Amino acid sequence: MHLAVQFFAQIAVILLFCRLVGVAAKWVGQPQVVAEMIAGVLLGPSLFGLFWPEWQSWLFPWDVAQQTRDTQSYLFPASQLGLALYMFIVGLEFRVDILRSHFKSSVAVSLAGMIAPFVLGAGLAYYFIYNSSLFPEKTTPFEAMLFLGASMCITAFPMLARIIHFKKLAGTTMGTVAIGAGAIDDAMAWCLLALVLASFDQDPSKVVMSFGGGIGYVVFVFALVRPIMKRIEGWFLRDGVLTEGGLVIGLALMSLGAWCTDLIGLHAVFGAFLMGAAMPRKFMSEQLIDRIQPLAVALLLPLFFTYSGLNTKIGLLNNPSLWGYCLLVLFAAIAGKGIACWLAALATGLPNREAMGIGTLMNSRGLMELIIINIGLQRGVISEELFAILVIMAIITTLMASPLFEWLVGKRPAVPQ
Repeated sequence: MHLAVQFFAQIAVILLFCRLVGVAAKWVGQPQVVAEMIAGVLLGPSLFGLFWPEWQSWLFPWDVAQQTRDTQSYLFPASQLGLALYMFIVGLEFRVDILRSHFKSSVAVSLAGMIAPFVLGAGLAYYFIYNSSLFPEKTTPFEAMLFLGASMCITAFPMLARIIHFKKLAGTTMGTVAIGAGAIDDAMAWCLLALVLASFDQDPSKVVMSFGGGIGYVVFVFALVRPIMKRIEGWFLRDGVLTEGGLVIGLALMSLGAWCTDLIGLHAVFGAFLMGAAMPRKFMSEQLIDRIQPLAVALLLPLFFTYSGLNTKIGLLNNPSLWGYCLLVLFAAIAGKGIACWLAALATGLPNREAMGIGTLMNSRGLMELIIINIGLQRGVISEELFAILVIMAIITTLMASPLFEWLVGKRPAVPQ
């Protein structure tokens, strides 16, 4: 089949199936983003490929569904564009003033969300590598501990952003602290992953590139791009309305930011998010959101969640000991992330309701977790069994976020600051 023809068929199936699963998810109080994550897994080898392998192979051939970076497929770059656009929108909505006024809480939550799950994950990895076959023989204890610790540190940054949007928490203390802490946690987790891969490749330059490049990018965006854009914002407005030139400049800066952080070994989401946060806060940011959000959310973002889910296989856990390991990982993930972040937020003086909400939101892993563990599987750092365990952990922690949030915090929306 011609590649373009196949791509359009994929888009139609993905959008319709995501919407169908979204209707079912809404009945049980789950946001559309969770439906998109589940839909991606169901369209992969776990369900579609299991019962209708010929049809699944026809629609999502092996080189599309199994390869993380297939340059011959339109689905991967389109999915990355959707993710970058959405994180650019999250950056445009990001309230730096609230983060500044609650900086202590954001840092405390971030540190708790990194240290506690990392220690628990590293401890589990040390146990697994000597008492199971969850890590291949070529993976050293140091690499195993770093990788599983980084996997536990992940907060589903895009997933967190969409849940916050779904819960109408954008611009609130709860939403802003969670987004800020999640961004820091995920950036550090990607740096830890770079350290693991550098150890695997015996190339320390990758670590220097990720850490140094990330710091340099932040300085460049906020010390140079932000003040320049603030000064020339009027060039892109005509009678208070954003011109096409202004839209193009915004999209170009988003693309350059995503390219830059992807190039240095961090994920493209961080470049797009920070570039959005650097845009002028008044007319330009509001109108960029209005122009970009409908297409990004309705068309492109589901491609990202589905593409990632196509790599996922469920059903590799076939004995009680593996299920026991799965429960250990799930317990460590919840205790290390959700409970630790709740206690950290509480310790910084936030009300218990908001602290519980932050802990619940930070506990969701989503498909950022799946991206990292897919890299680990493809590079041979982890086994397929551990991959399946981490997939189950990611799905459960994400599924529990919305109902647990309503149970602990309530449906009453937080008051914007």
